[in-house]
Amino acid sequence: MSKIERQTQVAALTDRLKDSKNIYVTDFTGLSVGKITELRRKLRAAGARYVVVKNTLAQRALAANAISELDDHLAGPTGLVLAGADPLAAAKVLGEFAKENQKPKVRIGLVDGKAVNPAYVKRLGELPGREALLGQFAGCLNGVLYQMVGALEALRDKRQAEAS
Repeated sequence: MSKIERQTQVAALTDRLKDSKNIYVTDFTGLSVGKITELRRKLRAAGARYVVVKNTLAQRALAANAISELDDHLAGPTGLVLAGADPLAAAKVLGEFAKENQKPKVRIGLVDGKAVNPAYVKRLGELPGREALLGQFAGCLNGVLYQMVGALEALRDKRQAEAS
């Protein structure tokens, strides 16, 4: 690879990293080209990108974006998941794909500018979707309202009994 090609790749990766506040560093050792293509399709459908990079080029692009937390984890075959603004969707796809194929292995993540361990990324992938969380929240509010109504009716019945 010539110097110009490397500079072009670093510039392209630097631009992609600017658009992504959430990044997962993965080790794709043992995945075939077909499986990596399948993972890319699933991530693209979730609004994320999967980029296989040379470690030195990734370090340069990360340094250009003032991201130093991931440097220690760039060793061996490295794939970056650029999750964009939503860290949950990409983590969910990674988790489901890893259950089926036992790969890729997440080395570290960067969620909203903070480095997180692989267990945190796994937990993010296990969270229910936004709609399910909103439904659970609405159910909790509904339960509180029913308890409040029950308490007010009991108080009203008690006062009516005392007045009689």
